Amino acid sequence: MSKIKIVTDSSITIEPELVESLGITVVPLSVMIDGVVYNDNDLKDEGKFLHLMRESKELPKTSQPPVGLFAEVYENLVKEGAEHIISIHITNSLSGTVEAARQGAVIAGADVTVIDSTFTDQSMKHQVVQAAILAEQGDSLEEVLAKVEEVRKKSELFIGVSTLENLVKGGRIGRVSGMLSSLLNIRVVMELKNGNLNPVVKGRGHKTFVKWLDSFIEHAKQRPVAEIGISYSGNPDWANQMKEKLEVLLAGDHISVMETGSIIQTHTGEDAFAVMVRYE
Repeated sequence: MSKIKIVTDSSITIEPELVESLGITVVPLSVMIDGVVYNDNDLKDEGKFLHLMRESKELPKTSQPPVGLFAEVYENLVKEGAEHIISIHITNSLSGTVEAARQGAVIAGADVTVIDSTFTDQSMKHQVVQAAILAEQGDSLEEVLAKVEEVRKKSELFIGVSTLENLVKGGRIGRVSGMLSSLLNIRVVMELKNGNLNPVVKGRGHKTFVKWLDSFIEHAKQRPVAEIGISYSGNPDWANQMKEKLEVLLAGDHISVMETGSIIQTHTGEDAFAVMVRYE
């Protein structure tokens, strides 16, 4: 096995075959729905979590992995022969997972480098996959860490939501932005940058998203694109339409369209999407 092992958390949106082929360890967050706690890794079937959220009486609540679980994961990887562990996680502005990973590393006494990706979803996948590929190739710890930092700096993540209700209730966005007042049903596109959600455009109706996408494509044309990820919650039609438009930037086989996981859906609500770009 590779001397360097890659660990991440279940807020990542990634193809299962990549997890298996690259030997990536995914530590699950948990979601509580009407008093029942679910392991996030058990909610990955298409539409499973969305159905549960629609039927729930209250907004689901997400929880970071326990410190002890991280310690156990690291200890097991060391027993299996890992000399170094790189643990890449959801931005600490959205979750306490990074800090739990750091505490778990101390308990395990393992050689673990914990990284705040400053992203989540497929932008985190881009970092994790590149790290895992280099680790499999036998690159050094310094080379792998340098690649992760390079990918992070060359990434952009935009989130479009059809309602701000979940973000407000979940405490992930405040009313001080000046864009909320009582109008929770406006369409908003935000950029997740340096761990912060920054509003880019807002408006009423789906045309808000269409206009944003057209302007984003013109923006992205300024730099060579390495890969694009599109994630969605709810109906995938708009995600697939975006893929067709984004193919002007990159061949379709380099654009991944996937349903996002329960952690992100809890905060974005239904009919949300994310466009994530990694530049060359």
